[in-house]
Order: sequence, then C-alpha cells, then structure tokens
Amino acid sequence: MVLFRRRNGAPFEDPLELFPRALTKFYSLWVSMTYPFASRGRDLSIHYASSLPRSTARQIKLGNSVVIAKNGALHVRASLEDKGEPVIVIDDGCTIAPGSTISAKNCIHFEPDVMFGPAALIQDHSHAYENLTLPIKQQGVTEGGRIRIGQGCWIGHGAVILCYRGDLTLGRNCVVGANAVVTRSFPPYSVISGNPARVVKQFDPVKKVWVLGSSRPMDIEQTSQEFGATSVVR
Repeated sequence: MVLFRRRNGAPFEDPLELFPRALTKFYSLWVSMTYPFASRGRDLSIHYASSLPRSTARQIKLGNSVVIAKNGALHVRASLEDKGEPVIVIDDGCTIAPGSTISAKNCIHFEPDVMFGPAALIQDHSHAYENLTLPIKQQGVTEGGRIRIGQGCWIGHGAVILCYRGDLTLGRNCVVGANAVVTRSFPPYSVISGNPARVVKQFDPVKKVWVLGSSRPMDIEQTSQEFGATSVVR
C-alpha cells in the first residue's frame, strides 16, 4: 500500500524524502513572509540550503511559482544604499537549478519560464585586475553591464553567461548548451554552444525551418520583430 504520493501521482521511492520537502516548504513560507523583497509572487519554492541573504532582498524581485533549488545562490553586489530598481528580476515560472549562481551588480532579468541546468553561472560584472600593485581580491569588481534572458530559454549544465560591459540579451527560447561560455547577445530560437559560444542551430523565420550554424545576421532587434518578440531589448 502506498501512503504518500507526489503531486503528479507517482509514489515516493523513500518516505524520508518527505522531510526535506517539508522543510523547504516551511522555509519558503518563512522567507516569503519575512524577507523585504522589492516584490514577490505566490507559490515560491526556496530550498533551505540556498543562499539568499536577507540584507539584499530589497533589491530582488520574484514572480509567481519561482523555484530556487538546493545550493542555488542569488548574490547582489550593488550598494545596499541603492534604492533604485531591483538588480535581480526573476519572472513567473523560472527555475534556478541546484548549484546555480546569479551574481548581479547592475541588472540581471529573467523573463518568464527560464529554466536552468545545475551549476550555471550568470554574472553581469567581473573581478577588477588592472592594478598590478594590489592583490585581485582587493580591487573590487568592474563596472559591468546588464543581462536579459528571454522567455522560455534553457540554460544548460555548467553554462556561464558573463557581461563585462553594455547589454547582453538572449532572445526567447534560446538553448545554451552544457559548459558553454556566453559573452555576447544572440537572437531568439538559437541553440548556442562552445567556448566562446556560437550558434550551432537556429530557426529561420523566413524559411520556417531549423538551419545549422548562423545563416543569418545576428541582428537582435530585427530578428525579434520577425518573431513578434517585443520583450527582447538591445
């Protein structure tokens, strides 16, 4: 006889699974009620072993049904005195996978339904290193840029997305392959892989077929208009 089942009806393989799930549920409720987020939605799932400092919560905006899994980290590097717009914005239905890190100084924005693989890194700044008279750890961070990940994107296992300056935008429904290193923008419906990342497969809105490689110019604004993706910015 099965006493406990998951939401999808499948039985638990081990009843002890219920304890960490219950602890995550209680922790999520506690964080939702007590952390001073810029704003938050409903049905948050925040693992008790995640890294989400209360002191920077006012600079984070969370939508509905956001999941932050075990060892997921949301780190804000902006000044605590900054009372402007949130620097981390995670829209409805996004899932931050185990071991993934979001480190923001200026702005990192995930549009709805962005999905992560484990151990991904998204960072809109870097360590400064130009001063040869100081250890790197004493030089702080660079000015950095801004990152926007379009609706429905999938960030693969171990992928790294870095923006050293300006804006980095991934159009909607892009796939970033495992261990890819992304340092520039890509248009919607691109499969991106490698270090440095490049397009290995892309949907051609003119021919209505998937093509290998980048057969068309990387004009983010033009491609977004062709797909009707008005949310993508330059």
